[in-house]
Amino acid sequence: MEASAFRGPAGRTTTGTLSRFVVETGADEIPGAVLVAARDALIDTLGVALAGACERAAHIAARWVEENGSRPRATLWGRALRTSAAEAAFANGVSAHALDFDDSHPGARGHASASLIPAAIAAGEVVGASGREVLAAYAIGLEVAAKIGRIVGNGHLQRGWHPTASVGLIGSTAVAARLWGLEATQLERAWGVAGSQVGGLVRNFGTMTKPFHAGHAARSGLFSAWMAKQGFTADNTIFDEPGGIFAIYAGGDGDPAEAVVASLAKPWEILDPGNFVKRWPCCYSNHRALGGLYTLIEKHALRAEEITEVAIGFLPGGDRALVSHNPKTGLEGKFSIEYVIAAALLDGPITLGTFTDAMVQRAPVQALMQKVHRIRIPDDKVYSGIAGHNEIAVTTPRGRFTLRAERVPGSPAWPMTAPDRATKFGDCTEPALGPAGTVQLLDRLQCCVELADIREITAATVPAHNSLGRTTPGKVRA
Repeated sequence: MEASAFRGPAGRTTTGTLSRFVVETGADEIPGAVLVAARDALIDTLGVALAGACERAAHIAARWVEENGSRPRATLWGRALRTSAAEAAFANGVSAHALDFDDSHPGARGHASASLIPAAIAAGEVVGASGREVLAAYAIGLEVAAKIGRIVGNGHLQRGWHPTASVGLIGSTAVAARLWGLEATQLERAWGVAGSQVGGLVRNFGTMTKPFHAGHAARSGLFSAWMAKQGFTADNTIFDEPGGIFAIYAGGDGDPAEAVVASLAKPWEILDPGNFVKRWPCCYSNHRALGGLYTLIEKHALRAEEITEVAIGFLPGGDRALVSHNPKTGLEGKFSIEYVIAAALLDGPITLGTFTDAMVQRAPVQALMQKVHRIRIPDDKVYSGIAGHNEIAVTTPRGRFTLRAERVPGSPAWPMTAPDRATKFGDCTEPALGPAGTVQLLDRLQCCVELADIREITAATVPAHNSLGRTTPGKVRA
């Protein structure tokens, strides 16, 4: 791809256009609806992170921080630990993505909030940023991440790159730059530093390294911004020239950079299409088919014992993230349509408890998984897991029941209600904070935009009775 293809409006480089948007967008230019949507993303992400803090991956990340961290100025959510901003962003990012219960954004091609919100809160905490400033930085970072995702296209994921890691790193760098007062030229260099850290392989889905991607993106974003602010040099047109991010990582099916950057905040990505909020703690590529299955179960009173076959149709690329066909662990089960469908038929609701090793290894579920098959829906395009549609066919002695599933649960087309979201938050946070701590944290989150200091929120993430405490073995979810 020629370098000229990456030029922004009026001949300005894409890198330059994006950097000026990040640092020059005034607080009064950000609509109230954007800040409300950012607050809702903050609530969802902190909730799932507090639940994820009990996971073994989060425990290991916290041990790393405890043994190697420095300058205790930022909080590890759910723990009586403080560390440097970058290491707090890392550990909290791992927690946020550990359960695969965090939100997703179609434009960003992945789980942007899991890196951007830990980056925003850690960067904001060490400078005493206000709640409004943190929300604004997150919304701007998401805007950038979504634009980058649209340019690299779905083909970026199909090539084996995990956008939560790669696109998330670019957004997290923007977040830190905004909160730490970088100038546009400094942010351009920060993205140059970030460009040499882009990574994250889909091959690692179903292991602890997938949530590592979110934590690494958050930490590397803060690192890149800090280095550039100190005068560290890097290429300052990393999105524009041959050998840059788009030239190396774009999948070939993305939108033209010039048109994408010309649409910054027209409308804001956090409003349209908005974040997709998960109902169930597993890969989002499962959710549309799972929602369709529940519709068929309710309509036809389907029972697990009568199932002879379940066929799930995917458009090209729609199941790229579902890497496990025959899972044996809870983590693998999150990335397996075979397991998720079998568990839904056997157990009814999909919950946090669905994804333990013991639940996946049950003989009845392993047997039913063999009756779940993927089929290919012909199409000349490549899709992400939350784009397009699924076709579902359940065969029983009573007949064959079919459904074309087009709506994604948790999307604007099938949104979670406010009570649903409050229930999810409570289910996630009460094991760590207890009922009173959950209410206190939610109250502070609800009024985040009015808070003078984001540390009012981070203080409320630390359990009153130190339920996780320091990283003592035996107090985590294996």
